[in-house]
Amino acid sequence: MNRKDLNRSLLAAGVIVAVVVAFFATELWWSFGHKETAAPEVATAAVAPAGNTRAQLPGFSWIVDKYGPAVVNISVVGEMKPELPQLDPNDPFYEFFKRFGQAIPRQPIPVRGQGSGFIVNPDGLVLTNAHVVDGASEVDVKLTDKREFRAKVVGVDPYSDVAVIKIDARDLPTVKPGDPARTKPGDWVVAIGSPFGFENTVTAGIVSAKQRRLPDETYVPFIQTDVPVNPGNSGGPLFNRQGEVIGINSQIFSGTGGYMGLSFAIPIDVAMKAEQQLAAHGKVTRGRIGVSVQEVNQSLADSFGLRKPEGALVSGVEKGGPADKAGIEPGDVIVKMNGKPIAESSDLPTLVADAKPGTRATLEIVRKGQTKEVELTVGTMQQRKVAGDANGQAEKGGLGLAVRPLASEEQRGLGVEGGLLVEDVTGPAALAGIQPGDVILQVDGTPVRSVEQLRKLTTRLGRHVALLVQRQDARIFVPVDVG
Repeated sequence: MNRKDLNRSLLAAGVIVAVVVAFFATELWWSFGHKETAAPEVATAAVAPAGNTRAQLPGFSWIVDKYGPAVVNISVVGEMKPELPQLDPNDPFYEFFKRFGQAIPRQPIPVRGQGSGFIVNPDGLVLTNAHVVDGASEVDVKLTDKREFRAKVVGVDPYSDVAVIKIDARDLPTVKPGDPARTKPGDWVVAIGSPFGFENTVTAGIVSAKQRRLPDETYVPFIQTDVPVNPGNSGGPLFNRQGEVIGINSQIFSGTGGYMGLSFAIPIDVAMKAEQQLAAHGKVTRGRIGVSVQEVNQSLADSFGLRKPEGALVSGVEKGGPADKAGIEPGDVIVKMNGKPIAESSDLPTLVADAKPGTRATLEIVRKGQTKEVELTVGTMQQRKVAGDANGQAEKGGLGLAVRPLASEEQRGLGVEGGLLVEDVTGPAALAGIQPGDVILQVDGTPVRSVEQLRKLTTRLGRHVALLVQRQDARIFVPVDVG
């Protein structure tokens, strides 16, 4: 190619490039200068979930419209008897109350409270919390249409914190019970109730967790939410997005008495089981096998020869109870009941409570790494027994424990045989949470009765050792990492 042809080709190429650049510049100018809504639409589509053109938060107004009339306000009147403080004789106010205390009125003082509830039967059956109406001399129910009724307490079940009350009315709106098992952490939920007396207040949030066990006398596997729940919300319904009631708002964790982001609801299936018995018999009968259990973590699983941390670890057996008669021992891990797996310790109390007293039940347990089946007769749930307190030279072993044997009277007071009282603690045991005053009952399932026996057991410890400890009125297994 000669020089003239080369120059002509380069000129043609330059013209083409200039035309292309001008074309795209014109398009960009029209896009951004005249089509101002195009960019936001593209951006919205880019971040929206697949199949949707716009992401939106859920709305609950239809639930409020349809089921809000079934939510009621409950006001109660009870009585409180004035009690003089029990003061030590050395207290500076002791003589004052001794001399002038008789002048304080002893007549019962009326007290008032409020809560929530919801109608489960068009003929006036209302579900609420036991603590809302328990001990009340008067219970009044107010509907959203401003009608008010004096209610009768049909039955109260403290174990589940469920109560059934009845008002004399017909053709009332009702709620629709749902299935809590289908609810998952992260699901949206909405509560309707009367916080601080503000009737039919609606709050919303998400499910934070399920199967929560709280440090109280109940066996309920609570649903934890972050729904704003305050005093007065107790007994009100917790709805899912389908408008079904999945729980009864029951408790809050708070340092001030107000909402702190931790609220707990009784699963509706647990509540309805109680409601059926309360409506029919005025009381609830539940099964009992006479054991106290705790969760199995990885350290305890290693100590007890489990493949993974699951099941309910038996930390105490009621003497003469169904489990004791069947041969269940502290240190056994219950992994199934009547063929139903027990993934967490909280699963067992629910299964036992649902069992009919007097029926036979089969437990699958793991004892020292071996699996076996045990049959027992289910008893009837009763109030817990409270053991006596432990009072307190010893040598420190490889665990960092300074212990001494319990005296005979101390053993009788605690209802134990043997045992070592912890007087001082350092090292691995202190890191694990062992405290002075604890009583060591077992080491890896072996009962201990002497300091020498404890020393011998510590010489052949593995990486983890499980100590069965009695602390005041409770028995727990404490895993100690000895490295």
